[in-house]
Amino acid sequence: MSKSTSELPRTLGVLGESAWNEAKVAGRSVKDELRGNLICKIQRGEPLFPGILGFEDTVVPQVVNAILSRHNFILLGLRGQAKTRLIRMLTTLLDEATPYIEGCEIHDNPYRPICRRCRDRVADAGAATPIAWLHREQRYVEKLATPDVTIADMIGDIDPIKAARRGQDISDELTVHYGLLPRANRGIFAINELPDLAGKIQVGLFNIMQEGDVQIKGYPVRLPLDLALVFTANPEDYTARGKIITPLKDRMGSEIRTHYPAALEQGIAITEQEAWLERPSPIQLRVPDYIKEVVEQLAFLAREDKRVDKRSGVSQRLPISALENVVSNAERRALRARESVAVPRILDIYSALPAVTGKLELEYEGELKGSDAVARELIRTAVGKIYDQYFQGVNVSQIIQWFDLGGSLKLDENQDSSAMAKQLGGIQGLMDKTKALGAGPGEPDAVRASAAEFILEGLYAHRRISRNEERGFAAEEKKREPREEGKGERPGFRRQYN
Repeated sequence: MSKSTSELPRTLGVLGESAWNEAKVAGRSVKDELRGNLICKIQRGEPLFPGILGFEDTVVPQVVNAILSRHNFILLGLRGQAKTRLIRMLTTLLDEATPYIEGCEIHDNPYRPICRRCRDRVADAGAATPIAWLHREQRYVEKLATPDVTIADMIGDIDPIKAARRGQDISDELTVHYGLLPRANRGIFAINELPDLAGKIQVGLFNIMQEGDVQIKGYPVRLPLDLALVFTANPEDYTARGKIITPLKDRMGSEIRTHYPAALEQGIAITEQEAWLERPSPIQLRVPDYIKEVVEQLAFLAREDKRVDKRSGVSQRLPISALENVVSNAERRALRARESVAVPRILDIYSALPAVTGKLELEYEGELKGSDAVARELIRTAVGKIYDQYFQGVNVSQIIQWFDLGGSLKLDENQDSSAMAKQLGGIQGLMDKTKALGAGPGEPDAVRASAAEFILEGLYAHRRISRNEERGFAAEEKKREPREEGKGERPGFRRQYN
């Protein structure tokens, strides 16, 4: 129910006579609130989790089922799979504002106060009990689990200073200093990376999940909290390393697996949504589709590569950061050359290695080779795959012949677009092929140069031409003829040089 702040009831008596009480929403539990608002969204056909892409037919239906079942649930997935973003969006299923007893540390329900102070206050003031309002964003509490988290941090402790100031006995309920869980009362409490939470703290979550209450140390203080609990974890930590105690796992209503984008198009859509591409700049920034596709294909290949640790995963942040770096490199080049438009090239992807190597956790074989070398190989393979999507079966013999006749071309990532386009235009048949990439004769030099360079990189990826530091692009070296038998190499043996 939506009203301006000034129109909201300010006392318990007025609240009881208001629309909130008539609609029976002011005193309902958090899980009932999530369920009720979710049902309304489904009936109205509204998007449930806008901005969460690729989960529409997999993860989202399972989350919906968990909420409709009033479950506490856990999201299991590798890094960069939007787990935290998804649970933070659960606040959109809460009421815009909810009433609580003014001044209460744990936001007590006016109709069912649980702390001693609020019970006494309602008993004394009755209908005049002051009411405050909590916005939905204030009802979400998130904690990153670390080994140093204590019971006092999560549940609470007795505060001797508070007891001394108020002249109360140390065992009095009013001397309690509440932890994160009680302070999240009447909201959503999320714990990220649950396996990193110490075992004794996990035990402390038992009561709240099973009985719905917590106990402060050994004191006779029991708080029946109203919470929706959600967790995230890496599947490897959750299942294989025994870092989550079995009774806690047993109390989770639903276990939901997240995943990386299943198709290249989904990954590109996520990267475009998250990457900072629409940036204020004195020049126009144009990112060709094939550049976006190569960057995304790089992440897909890394997730499948045996040299990359699959238990760690390859975050979706890799293509996001890489594409931002690629665009920045093109922007820097255009600014220095005083060009009006900046268009990324494949060379810019190689320049974006700092945004790639730090996100690859390598296995032993990859460590031996080095992250830089592994990333370069992945880029080359990605270019080859995307090249095939545009030029599979296309006759490029003219271009290859130019190199076979002795032509070579060395390109510099800092070279201005007009000079590069002029160089590339000297290769017979090359500029004609750029039309398939939307880089016809009427396009700026930056667009045409980027497209032509992509074609050359694709031919290099398929070993139709070679590329090295000294000569740049050149003809692929011919294979040697086999030596005579007994002269060092067995018959039929051929060695290929790149």
